[in-house]
Amino acid sequence: MNGSGVEDLVFEIGVVVPKRAVTEADGDSDAVQVLMCEFKKAGLVVEIIPGFTNEFIKLAASPETLAVAAAELQIKKQTHIGLDLPFEREQDDAFVKQTDGSLFSWCERYRCYHHVIYGIINTTQSDVQLRFDDKQFPWEPCESLLRRCESEGIVNRVFPLHDEKRRKQLLRSWALNWLHCTRQPIDDVQLYFGTKIALYFAFLGMYTRWLLFPAALGIMLQLVDFGSLQFLVHPVFFITVISWAVFFFQFWKRKNFALLTRWQISYTIETGPGFKILGMEWSPLQYPMELVKKSDVDHGKEKQIYQRHEWFARIRRFRNDAIIILSIICLQLPFELAYAHLYEKVESGAIKFGLTAIYLLIIQYFTRIGGKISVNLIKDEKVENTEYRADSLVYKVFGLFFMQTYIGLFYHALLHRNITTLRQVLKQRLIVSEVFDNLMENSLPFLKYSCKKYGALRNKKKGNKGSSREKVQFASRVEKEYLKPDYSASIGEELEDGLFDDFLELALQFGMIMMFACAFPLAFVFAAVNNIMEIKTDALKLLTMLKRPVPRSTVTIGAWLNIFQFLIVLSICTNCVLLVCLYDAEGNWKIEPGLAAILIIEHILLLIKFGFSRLVPEEPAWVKANRMKNVTHAQDVCSKQLLRNISGKELSVQDKVE
Repeated sequence: MNGSGVEDLVFEIGVVVPKRAVTEADGDSDAVQVLMCEFKKAGLVVEIIPGFTNEFIKLAASPETLAVAAAELQIKKQTHIGLDLPFEREQDDAFVKQTDGSLFSWCERYRCYHHVIYGIINTTQSDVQLRFDDKQFPWEPCESLLRRCESEGIVNRVFPLHDEKRRKQLLRSWALNWLHCTRQPIDDVQLYFGTKIALYFAFLGMYTRWLLFPAALGIMLQLVDFGSLQFLVHPVFFITVISWAVFFFQFWKRKNFALLTRWQISYTIETGPGFKILGMEWSPLQYPMELVKKSDVDHGKEKQIYQRHEWFARIRRFRNDAIIILSIICLQLPFELAYAHLYEKVESGAIKFGLTAIYLLIIQYFTRIGGKISVNLIKDEKVENTEYRADSLVYKVFGLFFMQTYIGLFYHALLHRNITTLRQVLKQRLIVSEVFDNLMENSLPFLKYSCKKYGALRNKKKGNKGSSREKVQFASRVEKEYLKPDYSASIGEELEDGLFDDFLELALQFGMIMMFACAFPLAFVFAAVNNIMEIKTDALKLLTMLKRPVPRSTVTIGAWLNIFQFLIVLSICTNCVLLVCLYDAEGNWKIEPGLAAILIIEHILLLIKFGFSRLVPEEPAWVKANRMKNVTHAQDVCSKQLLRNISGKELSVQDKVE
């Protein structure tokens, strides 16, 4: 591998330790000094930065160090023949490099860093005594040094550091670039933040661009008088937006495939959740003979063991889902209906607006409590597959937010059949909720950072007696990053990152504009404007207000895709009901020819929804051709190598015989 000078390396990991008073008596037993020496022995470049109340150890790794860690981890990387093979240090030229020329992606580098720093263990046969101020503790054999320091309170935090050069480049080309509102440097985002965040912004950008079409239609319906054809306007708009949504998600799947191919990421098919049975991880791909051996049973009973644990797990998941559904029906539904009824009775527009604002503030706490309960229920399911646990959390929590967001709208549309009130509620929800969410999303990280910064400066001034008038400032960038909040979800931080809240906001918005499209076509305009702002504010939030997120690898947007598809089907039903309300002004619910036509439209749209997936293939032709070419090439190479091995063995056997 090509070497790299120390000056070319970028510090990517920070380790936070409290300030200490090192004396000569501590010598080589000081825990922080030992930790730094072990980091250096592991091949890392180490630099320590003093702060106000903590010290910060910055870590960088050379390509050689990363290659050694990747080989030990057996990280699978794509080769030039299209196969994913475990990385080998001596054969690094056989593996495809990233678009910036580096061998490892940010996600792979983070895994390597984690392996190196947590893999430092005591290789001696006896305890090593370590000191930190007045505290003394043993470092036991085969024990991880970093984990021991964390348990002793010596290491406060390990977190990724921003690359200042790349961060500023992304600020200029992405967050602060208003000339291209929806065009984003997705490849650079993927290199810097990882695949999961890059897929979110790719989805958000494509969704915003596609929104411009129904937004233009909504403006046209508002401005143009169609005269005698006015009765056809809403059905035509309804059919158009449903077809638009179906086509959008089919083309998004194609774009998803194209992005994965461009980023050299193999699309793996999810095989289902893994479960922890008797303390051992099990998934459908594994045949855990150790499970039977551990249970001390004969092979004739292993079928009963598998079936018993399988059905217990399914019953546990069904019980948890039932708890969530009953909680929504018994607790949240009455509250939502009471708000909707009160809104219907109030006549003042200002009071209605204030009532909506207060309702949105209160409901945030209700849903957070429900989210915490969902997290605890998922932990009880004993599912070890992190991605499956995250998807399960998404489904459960979305049910809470679905009830919160839409039950009042259903109340006005279905029970009272008051389209005028429904339009007013939609306007207020789209304006108030979007503005409120954006304010909370961007102001809270800044307020948290400001409070931590103020506390650190105040403690420093107290420590500097007699110099309270002197201006105290942070001397290091790493300390500022440490004080910034994490990019985490409002609920279930251990299961999901901050993308949970961002995707939830998009899904609720999509459901609102789609399910009530006939009542308020201008909703698409509000959504398009909001999403343009969302791209920039989310980018600024990640680059300036938060710590650099821990990278997560994925190949799709996960459970959110199924939720969007569900909302499309539900939109077909709700808009047909709205058309009935619009055309059956007398409220008699008679199945006249016009209403029968609406039912026919519903069946046609359902057919379109499930039929267009055949019309637009999910995998682009060039991606499929590239994949088939790689598979054919790999088979040829493997066949030739196998023939050489067979020929070599036959020749060696003949030589022995002779």
